[in-house]
This record gives sequence, C-alpha cells and structure tokens, in this order.
Amino acid sequence: MTRTGESLLVFGLGYSGRAIALAAQGAGFSVIATSRTPGGTPPPEGVALIDFAAAGSAIGTVTHLLTTAPPEEAGDPVLTRYGEEIAAAGRLRWIGYLSTTGVYGDRAGEWVDEDTPPTPGSARTRRRLAAERDWSAARGACAVDLFRLAGIYGPGRSALDDLRAGTARRIAKPGHAFGRIHRDDIAQAVLAAMRQSPLPGPRILNLADDTPEETARVVEEAARLLGVEPPPAVPFDEAWARMSPIARSFWAESRKVASRKTQAALGIAWRYPSYREGLRAILAEERGEGSA
Repeated sequence: MTRTGESLLVFGLGYSGRAIALAAQGAGFSVIATSRTPGGTPPPEGVALIDFAAAGSAIGTVTHLLTTAPPEEAGDPVLTRYGEEIAAAGRLRWIGYLSTTGVYGDRAGEWVDEDTPPTPGSARTRRRLAAERDWSAARGACAVDLFRLAGIYGPGRSALDDLRAGTARRIAKPGHAFGRIHRDDIAQAVLAAMRQSPLPGPRILNLADDTPEETARVVEEAARLLGVEPPPAVPFDEAWARMSPIARSFWAESRKVASRKTQAALGIAWRYPSYREGLRAILAEERGEGSA
C-alpha cells in the first residue's frame, strides 16, 4: 500500500540503514538516503542517494527522518551540521535514532528493560546517551523514537562468516550472556514505529532478541550448522590480554536486555527471537532456500 505523501530521509545507508530503507520503500514511503561517499556502493533501486553535505534542502521536504550515524567527540554529526534545518522542518513529524543498549552500562548479568535508567560506563556510550538527549530535544513537535540496539547480525555479518574467514573466537567466559538483534528485525521494528502516530516527545525502544547467550555458544551453533569443528575455547584471561580497547569495554560489561515492552508497543514479535533461528535463516538464504 502506498503511503501518499510520506517520505523518509535516512542519514547513513550502512548495514542497518539499507535494510530500513528497503523496508520503508516496500511499505510505500519515498526514500532518500545520504552518504559521505556517494560514488561507493549503489543504493537500492528506487532509493535516491545524496551527498551528506547536500542534505539541507531534503530535510524540509520529508515527513520522517532516521539517523544511523554514531556520535563523534564533538557531538552528533547530523545535529551539528543540520540542527537548525531539523528544528525548522515544517513537514517533519517523526525522528528515529539508532542508539545502543550499551547505554545501560554494566549490570553484573542482571536484566534491564526500557524503564531502566541508563548508566553508561565508557566515553563511547556516554556520547551515545548525550546524542539521545540531543535528538529528544531537536524538535519539540516531533515523535522521537530512540532505538537501543543490541549486537547486530545478519546476512554477511554473523558467526557463520567469521568461521569461514577463520576469525571466529570461542572465548570462554561462563555467564557472560548478551542479546543480539537480526538486521531484518531492526528494519521490522523501525518500520512499525514509523507507521504509528505516537505522541510528540521521546520513546525508548529496546531492539534485543529474547534469548541472551554467551558468545561461545553462538559460535558453536554456527559451527554445527556448517558441519565444522568450532575453534578451540580460549580462556577469558588469555583473550583479554590480546583485546583492543573497544573489545575490552564490551567484555567488561554484562547485562541482559528485555524487549517485551517494545514488541508490545510496536505490535510485533521478533522474526528471529534467538540466534538459533537467525543463523538458520541466514544459511537458508545463502543456499537459496528462502529469505533471511
């Protein structure tokens, strides 16, 4: 069904942004997307690609705006460049911002949900929380959906690919379970939010599957599906000595993220409620047996 007059501007046509743009286009939205390198990967057919530096005129024409760009040390790059245009955009009625569940910080393996106050524990996640607040205040008449994403995976970006590339690591840290979200469930959730008419102001939406699990178990399941031996288990202390600062910041925190309230608010259920269904679907798509 065509959604007459509804249009979406996506800042950042990356892995998640591309899937969201395709879903929105399929639902009848006209879609424009920005890129800092427009001569790179071509956009999906029917999606207009413009240079990030030329997005000012497009902002005033769209009804929906989604940003996937991470914050920089100087602040959110979209608001830094286009804050005034966004504040003045007369047609704009919905803003979506892709954030991270990392803003909840370390919870020693306990559960958090959409009502849990964030306690970011790193400079990176503190910048994310600051960006959430800046977007919440960007335009008072808009609904602002803050999507807090767990670990993103999907076709071309999963433990299956890591195993084939020989880069998969089975780090043994019992109890360090965390959630994931399939790329197509991100697109499903964002599209559901766009189709609603929420009240102006911010809304927190957790995009995390229903089954947090240890990374080692995910690697083992991927190996089973491929019919190969999983890589040897690496004790956590040994792995820690070789980790990058970003990897250490991830492994230093532990939490389980609930998303039942988000699924209820959006009227959806995850297509891939755990990594098991997600990995099977990716493999089926690769083999031409279906779509992930």
